[in-house]
This record gives sequence, C-alpha cells and structure tokens, in this order.
Amino acid sequence: MRLIPTVTAFCTVASMSVASPEFWVFEWPNTNFARTSVESWVEIISGGPPKDGIPALDDPDFIAVSDEMNLTLREPVITLEIDGEAPRAYPIRYLTWHEIVNHVVGGIPVAVTFCPLCNSGITFDRRTDQGTLRFGVTGKLRNSDMIMYDDETESWWQQATGEAIVGDLTGVELKTLPSWMESWEVFAERNPDGLVMVAPSFPRDYGANPYVRYDSGFRPFLFSGEFPPHDIPALARVVRVGDRAWPLTRLSAQGALTEAGVTLTWAAGQSSALDAASIGAGKDVGNVRVRDAQGNDLAHDVMFAFAFHAFWPDGEWMLGN
Repeated sequence: MRLIPTVTAFCTVASMSVASPEFWVFEWPNTNFARTSVESWVEIISGGPPKDGIPALDDPDFIAVSDEMNLTLREPVITLEIDGEAPRAYPIRYLTWHEIVNHVVGGIPVAVTFCPLCNSGITFDRRTDQGTLRFGVTGKLRNSDMIMYDDETESWWQQATGEAIVGDLTGVELKTLPSWMESWEVFAERNPDGLVMVAPSFPRDYGANPYVRYDSGFRPFLFSGEFPPHDIPALARVVRVGDRAWPLTRLSAQGALTEAGVTLTWAAGQSSALDAASIGAGKDVGNVRVRDAQGNDLAHDVMFAFAFHAFWPDGEWMLGN
C-alpha cells in the first residue's frame, strides 16, 4: 500500500498518541470523559490531524447537473433523494478531504459522511431528542473508523454506527437516512434535474486520491483488531444492511440477490475512490442499490469487511452457503 507523504506522516504521529481522558482533556476541555461506552481507551487513537484538522463542510453550494463540468463519468458520489426535493449528489472527491457535510434538505438537517479508511458512506439525520446537532471531525479513529463530534456537547460519535461513544450524549444513536454511492454518470442520467455539490473553497487537490492502492492492501491503516472470518480479506467490500453483510464479490457475480427481506442489485461502472491516484480512474467496484419488498430504498453501507466485523462482531455474514 502506498500513501501520499502527508498520510504517512499522520501514521507516525498517531503511533505516539493513544487516547485517554488525561491526554485528551487539554484538547477537549468540554467533553465529559467520565461517560463512555468504550471498553478500553486504547481502542481510540489519533489519526494524525487535530480537532477540525479535517474541516467539515456546512451548507455547501449546489449547481444543476447540466452545469457540472469537473466530474468524470465513473467517479463516485453519495446520492441523497428526499421526497419533494431535487436529488442531490455529494462527490467523493470532496468528501475524501472533508468527511462530513452538514446542511438541510427538505427541512431535514442532515450529515453526509464518508470515512475513507473504512469506505463507509452514511447519511444521518442530525435531529436528536437533545436537539439538532452540528458535526465535525475529531481526528481520532476507532477500528480505523472516523470519530465525529458534535458542537453542542462535544460528545464523540462513531461514524460507522452513528452512536455517541464518549461524552454527555453517550448511547444516543442517530437515525440513518437512505443514501447510496453510485457513479456520477448513473446519477446524472437518472436525475437530469438533480443538483450536485460544488467544489469547496479550500486549498485541496480535489479529485486526487490520498490513499493510492489502499483497497488492494492486506492490512487496514491504523487497525490492530481481528480480521474477518470465512477467509474474507480485510479490505474486501461488503454491503451492510443492519447487522448483516453481503460480500460484494457474491453480489457482483449474481447481479441481484433477494434475501432477508431485502433486494440488492449490482451494476458495473463506478470507480473505487481508494485505488488509482485519480479517483475517477480507479478500478470498477460497481453500483449497488438496496431496496425493501415494496421497492423503497433502504439505508445501507458499502464498507470494508474488517470494519463490519469490528463493529458487528456477532453480525450475520450472508455467504449464500
């Protein structure tokens, strides 16, 4: 696996920074470290950047599909379709560098999130019983997955699960909204009247992949946990629906599967964001959709197998045996 020098440097910093309340209280004076669901603080490490070193985005601008000239056809976007609103596309070329987008769609405050190290792209409703939250990036990782924080209480949240794991809101779970990753070409053809997020005004090399050949590696970055069972490679993609995971290799071989009350489909034509130096030139990992028996889109995630096993150790592997 080859990473750009900045990411390699993060690894060196991270190896020296194991989380503990005593260590992190100086950076996080408003976080209640007395409340946590994490069994051991050694599960949390620094990913390198400090708090907000990866800057989350707020209320980004969008343009019409017909006005977008920068995206390549196969590069991935996260699609969010809310009734009564124009479908929205969030290019991974931007989320790779920002990881969280906070804004409001159709009256719903949403957080569109992407953790490159787990290939996890999930959209959350930011409303909770404790109020509407705004999310940022802590710079910390657990099982190689991004830990978010909320501005209001500075509690820490696990991106893969949407659950608060440190702070006053520990145990609160965010509602996950149906969204999915697909190629820009597929989104644009289906939604000629859709909207796409424009490039943020930050000095970033948008379109470049900082994690070259990452998903062809053997071991995940900054991960020391147990590898998946059934001889499934750690960095193999799986489609997670709840606590079940379908290997992408199985789905792509069959094209469609209907099991456990859901229908999963796969079609070629989406680049991996974690392969080639240019996101749009990555190997083809295909487009996945997940629907219920009535044809409604279901919340799901196409993540790496190691992350599914880490956060759902008792989850069900849908191997078709």
